[in-house]
Amino acid sequence: MDSGGKTFEEAVSRLETVVRELEDGRLPLEEALALFAEGVELSRLCNRYLAEAEERIAVLIADDKGGLKPFSAGGKINDGS
Repeated sequence: MDSGGKTFEEAVSRLETVVRELEDGRLPLEEALALFAEGVELSRLCNRYLAEAEERIAVLIADDKGGLKPFSAGGKINDGS
């Protein structure tokens, strides 16, 4: 994954800053558009990180038949014992 050297946490933090700056509404149009484009790229990067994490979690909680282990009400994996 090409993250531009940013961790997930760094990308989220920068995205939050971008959103705040855009919501402030004080930027000239061209700067706002450039910042918006950066925000879109950061959002895509965060989504890639999350998709990768989801895949890793699915592998970790998969049972031996390829299905997912059911969760109990307490949030713990129910291993059938």
